[in-house]
Amino acid sequence: MGSFDVTSHDGTRIVGWRNLAAADDLPVVISNGLGTSPAAWPTVVRDGGGFRVVTWYYRGTVGDRPADENRITVEDHVGDMLAVMDHEGIDKALIACWSLGVNVGFEFARAYPERVAGVMAVAGVPGGTFRAMFGPLRVPKRFRHSLGVRAARLGRRLGPQVSWVAGHIPLNRVTAGVINHSGFVLPAAKTDRLIPALQEFREHDFRWYFNLAVAAAEHEPMDLAFVKVPVTLVAGKYDVLTSMYDMVDAASRIPHAELHLLPGSHFLPLEYPDELATELHRLAERTDLTVRQPAAP
Repeated sequence: MGSFDVTSHDGTRIVGWRNLAAADDLPVVISNGLGTSPAAWPTVVRDGGGFRVVTWYYRGTVGDRPADENRITVEDHVGDMLAVMDHEGIDKALIACWSLGVNVGFEFARAYPERVAGVMAVAGVPGGTFRAMFGPLRVPKRFRHSLGVRAARLGRRLGPQVSWVAGHIPLNRVTAGVINHSGFVLPAAKTDRLIPALQEFREHDFRWYFNLAVAAAEHEPMDLAFVKVPVTLVAGKYDVLTSMYDMVDAASRIPHAELHLLPGSHFLPLEYPDELATELHRLAERTDLTVRQPAAP
């Protein structure tokens, strides 16, 4: 298991990642949340879990930035996903998406339907990501997109300062406890999972991170009539970044979609990793992939 390099459609070096899997494990491509690592999905990526997982780091977060720094659209991320699948010899897979990665996963399914067996969307909507923000904070829907874009642009402007502060905050059980009682992340995200994820996340150049976020805001809501494969949507009841009601709306526009609600935040992969692995196995049973029972943890 570990990382590998792959050249994407525009010549950008992308860093991919694979777990240690058996030949007959279910192929899964994780279209991750912005700036997050494979470790955010501990049960899905574990060896012997029944999944052959590949994923990648968003361009410029690890590896090289594109020569043209405007090549950071959702469509560019789709190209990176295709390059990773081709590199790993995966013809068809389950797509497990989180947050911004839901945009990428559904765009990939629209562009390459023959490569997708099913989609599991976690705490994210297919297009119009910023329009789904801040719902539990009672921000009117008409203001959410502009507020989210302004926040991302401010983050981009303050990127160097954010990077400095992030690098000087000690990460230990005390600070992890404060974070997972903040309401932004909930206590279900156990310390042994949260700290490694935070350690990797804070290494970002946050100017670039928020640059990616601003670009993602341009991705418009999608007409989902094209979706023919099985789809599972998993929403967090207390998610302040993606309103569960927007996910209910997305599910209603895919007649065959299943919707599951968990008592968590936006960070469901860290809070409910076992439940997400179970939902992924259940999704596989609705596809044409051969399902093998996972080994006991």
